[in-house]
Amino acid sequence: MICILENDELKIYRGEDYVISQKIIIHQPSLSEICDYGEREYYSMIYQLTATPQSMKVQLWDMGIDYTEITPFELFYGILYKLYSQEKTSILFGNLDFTKFQVMQRIDDKSIFLYQVIDNHPVTIDEFTYNKIMHYLRQVHAIRKDEKTPANKTTKMILIEDAREEYERQKSIEYHSQLKNMISAMVNCEGFKYNHSEVWNMKINAFIDSVKRITKIKNADLLLQSGYSGFGVNLKEISNKQLDWLGELE
Repeated sequence: MICILENDELKIYRGEDYVISQKIIIHQPSLSEICDYGEREYYSMIYQLTATPQSMKVQLWDMGIDYTEITPFELFYGILYKLYSQEKTSILFGNLDFTKFQVMQRIDDKSIFLYQVIDNHPVTIDEFTYNKIMHYLRQVHAIRKDEKTPANKTTKMILIEDAREEYERQKSIEYHSQLKNMISAMVNCEGFKYNHSEVWNMKINAFIDSVKRITKIKNADLLLQSGYSGFGVNLKEISNKQLDWLGELE
């Protein structure tokens, strides 16, 4: 099925494809598709495509670019959109080839957009379309958008150096699958309704949601048991959000 509504949480949870325009349709992959693609490569691509200047402050600084002086869309059309071939992005965008887009500028308002012609049909990605695509990708994968702005130049340099240390530290850490640990935990959890064979057909958003929901349910149960035991936490000091396992997930 195809979703034509914008940012419909229920349709995202259901796993339907998201129609941005006639030629831009985003497919939400299953765990099986991500596994076949390669988890590390898949998430690397997702984080690169959805990156903001803040999340790439070190790389931009080393390129002579001040991350506080460009927008996420400028980063995208300046660097990111051409990093992955159609073969790499096909798990998300099918036959759409980002490397064939050309950077154009409108005459009237001087705004920048990406443009290509597919099957005699003009396809454009302006800032509005870009934001729709990125919002969907972040929502599907539970990625928070980094938009933190430093208060002054000193703070900016401190943040860059801190990010550089973290960047170098991450390069020295051996990669381990995150999905494997979550899948293992879920199929061995009494509150999860899918076995090892069935879980692979789950769409990524529904699976991440299950991990968070079961965690929320277990935390609420533990707090209630502790509070009602008479020897644990004081339930009056616990927020209703922590006890309401039907509430919104963070």
